Amino acid sequence: MRIYLIVLLCLFGFQSNAHEMTPTYPVLDSSYIDGVVVAKMKLFNRREDVEYYEIEVFTEDWKPVSFATSDRLLKVDYNKNKMFEVYIRFVDVKKTKYICTTSKIFKGGYQATLVSSMICSKIK
Repeated sequence: MRIYLIVLLCLFGFQSNAHEMTPTYPVLDSSYIDGVVVAKMKLFNRREDVEYYEIEVFTEDWKPVSFATSDRLLKVDYNKNKMFEVYIRFVDVKKTKYICTTSKIFKGGYQATLVSSMICSKIK
């Protein structure tokens, strides 16, 4: 029992920051391209130590889905947000389940954290 209490206290003793992505349940709308749908998303960076985020799209089994966007790697400064659009082929819509962003940590230089955060929005 003491071990569980120590682990619990350790978890609450550390600060945890992540980024936000909205909407939580994006709606896929028709795009200006035939046979392609679009999801309009917004990313908010609450992490001082991270500036870059990678966009990914997955199936329910976490297999990657082909998609298009203007930038797969977004640069978002601390306490700033950025709008982006994800384009998915209509034939892939049925198998598409998640749109995710993952924080990217630099390999070199001083890093305050080694933890990468991944936030996903579930497609309705």
